[in-house]
Amino acid sequence: MKTYKTIIIDDERLAREEVKRSLSSFPEFEVVGEAADADSAIHLIREEGPDLIFLDIHMPEKSGFDMLEELTTVPEVVFTTAYDQYAVKAFEVNALDYLVKPLREERFAKTIDKVRQELAEKENTNQSFLLDQKIFIKDGEHCYFIPLSQIRLIESLDNYARLYFGEHKAMIKRSLNILEEKLDPQAFFRINRSQIINTQYIEQIHPYFKNKLQIVLSTGETLEVSSRQSVKFRNRNSL
Repeated sequence: MKTYKTIIIDDERLAREEVKRSLSSFPEFEVVGEAADADSAIHLIREEGPDLIFLDIHMPEKSGFDMLEELTTVPEVVFTTAYDQYAVKAFEVNALDYLVKPLREERFAKTIDKVRQELAEKENTNQSFLLDQKIFIKDGEHCYFIPLSQIRLIESLDNYARLYFGEHKAMIKRSLNILEEKLDPQAFFRINRSQIINTQYIEQIHPYFKNKLQIVLSTGETLEVSSRQSVKFRNRNSL
């Protein structure tokens, strides 16, 4: 049986125990560690390389959102929290799901189904597409067969992605994490949690506040690069 490394991050021990009890019905998810704060969690994630994390939002010193900003490689994320007002923001950072405590068995099982599907798709996408390779896109009644080089921008919308090419845009049922692994890293760059760009379309780059970068595409779109990805972009494209 394929197993998936799982880490539980919550400042409350009883909350971590609750997630472990819920996971006990799903033996393919192996809990390889726990953390009670963001800094410990970051160290643990870098050490273990988990497939999945269950992450509380409210923690001492740094929130779950703050923690994700500091990660270079982000595993699949399921938020677990006592508050329901952060759901929209959770999906904006590409979380797979958002569970409100106390955890309910039926709701937890639906989350696990979603996680299984996402991880299975990720395993099937370990070969990158070449930039000149054509891909088939079906969005509703519209079909497109275009080279990847024509796609300038990809945006995350929950478990879907919106592709921008020419004067068109189309939706596909793929997460940004899956697409990032599939796309040629020499051409496509993830500028923040919700957007990937084709670097061939970069027209201008401007310094932005808090050491961020602002990128203007040849088509006129102005996009903000997150602090972490701005550092990565500078390092990747400097002599």
